[in-house]
Amino acid sequence: MEEKEYSNIYAIPANYTDSGKLLGGMVETRCAVEAIFLVGLVGYPELFWIPMPTTIRIVVMTVTLLPLGVVALMGADGGSLLQYLWNIIYFFTHRRKLHCRRVGYKYAQQTGKKRKNAKGKKAKA
Repeated sequence: MEEKEYSNIYAIPANYTDSGKLLGGMVETRCAVEAIFLVGLVGYPELFWIPMPTTIRIVVMTVTLLPLGVVALMGADGGSLLQYLWNIIYFFTHRRKLHCRRVGYKYAQQTGKKRKNAKGKKAKA
């Protein structure tokens, strides 16, 4: 009987692990740093300043900090949350204000003269 050749060579895709990321290419470093910062910024007042029993404090921190950390780790629109916030601020500060002229409307010419009415009478002041 003939033995078949067996090959252990596999093609590894280029995006299997992305360098510069954490957890095997799943989380970007910038998003992880921002998540730690945001969770610390929101968690510190909840932990030390708000007077609550321990059980309620744990529930409140779970409800607020866990979703905040997950959203900060995921990022928004392909970037981190602060990049997304900067894009929103930049858009609102640099947006163009468009004005469309109305069709068929006669705009007054600013020449300093008084306009006459349609019947040829002078306008009342």
